[in-house]
Amino acid sequence: MSNAQDPTAYDVIVIGGGQAGLAAGYFLRRTGLTFTILDAEPGPGGAWRHGWDSLRLFSPAQWSSLPGWPMPATGEAYPTRDQVIAYLTAYEARYDLPIQRSAEVGRVRAEQDGLVVETGAATLRAQAVISATGTWRAPHWPSYPGQSEFEGRQVHSADYRRPEPFSGQRVLVVGGGNSGAQILAEVSLVADTTWVTAQPPTFLADDVDGRVLFERATAKWRAQQGEAVDAPPPGGLNDVVMVEPVKAARERGVLSAVRPFERFTRTGVLWADGRETPVDAVIWCTGFRPALQHLQSLGVVEDDGRVAVEGCRSTLEPRLWLVGYGEWTGFASATLVGVMRNARDAAQQVGQALAPA
Repeated sequence: MSNAQDPTAYDVIVIGGGQAGLAAGYFLRRTGLTFTILDAEPGPGGAWRHGWDSLRLFSPAQWSSLPGWPMPATGEAYPTRDQVIAYLTAYEARYDLPIQRSAEVGRVRAEQDGLVVETGAATLRAQAVISATGTWRAPHWPSYPGQSEFEGRQVHSADYRRPEPFSGQRVLVVGGGNSGAQILAEVSLVADTTWVTAQPPTFLADDVDGRVLFERATAKWRAQQGEAVDAPPPGGLNDVVMVEPVKAARERGVLSAVRPFERFTRTGVLWADGRETPVDAVIWCTGFRPALQHLQSLGVVEDDGRVAVEGCRSTLEPRLWLVGYGEWTGFASATLVGVMRNARDAAQQVGQALAPA
């Protein structure tokens, strides 16, 4: 256990104050261990603080809740980004979670008797660390020939906010899934857009929402665990939910995608059939990678950018757990509703590891 006389020493340090960090904190409360949550953001909300202005969930509030307290009904079919931030703000206050803000972790290093967590302002120590930094700080930018010579604007969905800066321009929206569809839907109102996806997008029926995606993914996960279940239905978490703006884009005839271009030119892109199209801007909706730079000094980050885990515990550094990064740390753990199991498992395992002999 930590030394109660040392304010820089804890049993557990959670790195990241977004949805995964809050869920971990909720379950750590039950262990009796001392802990703190370090959050690089200046206020509550985690990565949701950086979502585009019109961003909406594609599941109802009751399907978008953290453990212990359901998200209150918003009066709308799908909660907005700001409503999610308000919920996370109220959640951390409700459970009085010990969060230190604007505390960006530069690195975690190992010592014989624990792990050392270094921020710009402090050096803290813990017997265990739960990394819950998510992916927002590690956007994935695909590489294309000629990309560095392209004179147009390139922005990742991580930094996209609203369509007005693209008004009157020729814009490529690259990447399928719900982010690509939602951003295309609103940018196409003000710009000449082309939607570029590696495969034809899969659209859900108008009368279903993100609950279906979660049910499909759950069936697949259970089958992978060897459970006797019905044949997993097709589709996954990237299928496009037909929220109202996406439906409107379909009615305008802009919700059609083409396969990727071959290369960039100075002023546009070159397609496989030899055509060159002038382009003013590219919006990359191409996903994210785990934000694990702070763990590089531990020597646990593999070539694929992940950490080898058994469950959610590092196999190379057994004092480290990972929560909320996606399927490799726990089924649907990168979602609001799905992070509960991952966070509960990590907190329970930490409690067992630190229990007196």
